[in-house]
Amino acid sequence: MIGLLLSVFLFNFIAYKTNKKLTWNQILHIWLFTISFQQLFDLYVDVGYHAYWYFSKSEVDWESIIHILFLVPPVNIIFLNLYPMKKSVLHKVLFIFIWNFIIVGYEWLTLLPSPWGYFHYGWWRLSYSFLINPILLFILIKYYKLISKLEKKSLSA
Repeated sequence: MIGLLLSVFLFNFIAYKTNKKLTWNQILHIWLFTISFQQLFDLYVDVGYHAYWYFSKSEVDWESIIHILFLVPPVNIIFLNLYPMKKSVLHKVLFIFIWNFIIVGYEWLTLLPSPWGYFHYGWWRLSYSFLINPILLFILIKYYKLISKLEKKSLSA
């Protein structure tokens, strides 16, 4: 739990101190999208197939609400703020590749024993995360572009 709380504080601090791109509207959209998408993904992979879990395998773990509401959304905000939107495809692919290593590295740290770690594997492996994270980041980028486009459209109407 200590690792989770420190991470929540650190990632939220970084997200709000370094935000230069995202409007409050976009932040709200990304925050709610992240929660919804993560819950949908976890419903199948965690609850349905028992691939991983946060604090407890067999019961509702209320502590995971902290992770769901306050950990992943600011990480996505940091990612989008740093993402090289106007750079070449090579820059974008390299950026996602580097972020994938960072995310998988953080996931590895969350596997430490309590009180530092809070994540547990069933049949899931770090290699699965390494393969699926770029897809999830790509979906996040596409969603951000969609809300940006809709924002511009509503301002010009």
